[in-house]
Amino acid sequence: MDRRDTEEKQRCEREELTGRARAAADALLAQIAGSTSPFMAVDYVKKELAAAGFQPLALQDAWQLQAGGRYFVPAYDRTLFAFSIGEKQGERSRLRIAAAHTDFPCFKIKPSPEIMAFGCRKLNVEPYGGMIRSTWMDRPLSISGKAALRTDDPFAPRSVLVDFGRPVCTIPNLAIHMNRDVNEGVCLNPQKDLLPLADVSGDETSELFFRQELAGEIGCAPEDILEYEMFLYQWESGTTVGFGNTLLSSPRLDNITSIRACVQGLLQGKRREGLNLIALFDNEEVGSHSKQGAASALLPFVLERIYRALGSSREQLLRDLPDGFFLSLDVAHAVHPNVPEKADLVNQPVLGGGVTLKLSASQSYANDCEAAAAVQSLCEKAGIPYQRFLNRSDMRGGGTLGSIASTGLPMRTMDAGIAILAMHSARELMASRDQLALERLVQELFS
Repeated sequence: MDRRDTEEKQRCEREELTGRARAAADALLAQIAGSTSPFMAVDYVKKELAAAGFQPLALQDAWQLQAGGRYFVPAYDRTLFAFSIGEKQGERSRLRIAAAHTDFPCFKIKPSPEIMAFGCRKLNVEPYGGMIRSTWMDRPLSISGKAALRTDDPFAPRSVLVDFGRPVCTIPNLAIHMNRDVNEGVCLNPQKDLLPLADVSGDETSELFFRQELAGEIGCAPEDILEYEMFLYQWESGTTVGFGNTLLSSPRLDNITSIRACVQGLLQGKRREGLNLIALFDNEEVGSHSKQGAASALLPFVLERIYRALGSSREQLLRDLPDGFFLSLDVAHAVHPNVPEKADLVNQPVLGGGVTLKLSASQSYANDCEAAAAVQSLCEKAGIPYQRFLNRSDMRGGGTLGSIASTGLPMRTMDAGIAILAMHSARELMASRDQLALERLVQELFS
């Protein structure tokens, strides 16, 4: 092959990669639009897996599993496990896991939330997770979640998922004329300043307006609603940004980017031995300490059930864990072009730099040199760009579910993700092409 042929081949490969990156970004935006609460995020994945031939299992049922089978297990409607079983199961068949979280910072609606004030209907809400509060102001907001309806069995209410799917409230700023220091920074009290307006009404007697609206969305009587878990979400859709559409601005990049990478990696992985599994946990943004969080016994419980259903022992599971690999996926901080001094002196991940490995001496991110080397090798083998993130030594960063889950699951674990800006804002920012890089990494893990 002469030089011109080589150059033409490389040009075609670049164009193909650009097209795949664009398709991955578009598919990500579609999934974000359908993942308006942890419940909806799990429901979206369930439908995608079912369409791909995965069989549903329930935690409370007996499992009949087969080599070569593909299955998914929802847990409490907000956490999900999915796995493919290799056609060959050997003594040293490696266990591989990729994990992400389904929740995101937002506002949760309290019980009996109706407040009437000066002809306006307001909702009583509380913050969920560590949000940038000011970014939620003056935006059209909608409501999504789950309601439990009355049945004859007190221990088995009927659960229904609800997404209003349209702007139903907003949180207005105080005018600058009444707060001259607003551009110097303002403290927003969540119990006073962040209550959303849901309507204008002169009817001061309509005390149950939210329950009535919720019942109308469900198609039931208001008195049939026993309880609900409903969240506000930023209604405006995500979109590409930039002269060349190289950026992607959207709500919930943290952590639908990682959920999509987990699912696509599992669907496209080519490994035909061992066990490939994804774990999508709820409650990471509030510490993971719940029955459906990464700190729970759910993942070890599911793994043991899989092994037992395949005729293997707990002893075999314990022997496989040290040889296994756990990839924990969550977004990372890109260096901010306007505030570069907040980044580490040397390790400065950029938008568009591909997969970002997250390292920390404190183990707030799960990592060790072998785990980092393994992910780097996977990237280099497949030609996937990668970079590293570490916090400044004088700044405290966040944490991930990887460190939490691996305390009860002794396997090599590495934290990675996509580098973004405006993390925990109502809208976050990433490079469009990075989604494909993350999906390719998980595919390599499962191949």
